[in-house]
Amino acid sequence: MIEVRVAHLGLDRATNTPVVILQEKDGERVLPIWIGPAEASAIAMELAGVKFSRPLTHDLVKQVVVGLGAALQRVLISRVQDNTYFAELHLLRNDHVVQIDARPSDSIAVALRLKAPIFTDEGLLELTSIDTVEPMSADAESMDPDSLKAYLENLDPEDFGKFTP
Repeated sequence: MIEVRVAHLGLDRATNTPVVILQEKDGERVLPIWIGPAEASAIAMELAGVKFSRPLTHDLVKQVVVGLGAALQRVLISRVQDNTYFAELHLLRNDHVVQIDARPSDSIAVALRLKAPIFTDEGLLELTSIDTVEPMSADAESMDPDSLKAYLENLDPEDFGKFTP
């Protein structure tokens, strides 16, 4: 497992879809994950420190975890299957770890609120999601796997438009 951080939240200009860019904590490799606008807003609001008078869904999840006496030990973005990423929340309560299946976007939003680390499988960073995500541009669509891997490895988060909720 490799620890990652939210490096950038952007907008894929080709599809107008929000993308969260995770970068390995002590390295340069990135993992782009295309997410929904609501989840992108939840992540962006937490990164910007925006608070509301009433809890939103991810704030509610935070309060449930804390209220039950648990701690979010970590989030693990574990795999991708049929263009869908899978994640797990690892909750620790009374020396017992409970793994909860969740979408990566929701998991990231909750992890940010609970200041929990985010990890991904080494294989996802190695593949840089070559065969599993929609290409970022028409140019990427025509690339062979090795060229696409090189393109993704050299991707600058600034290549994406900035997402604003």
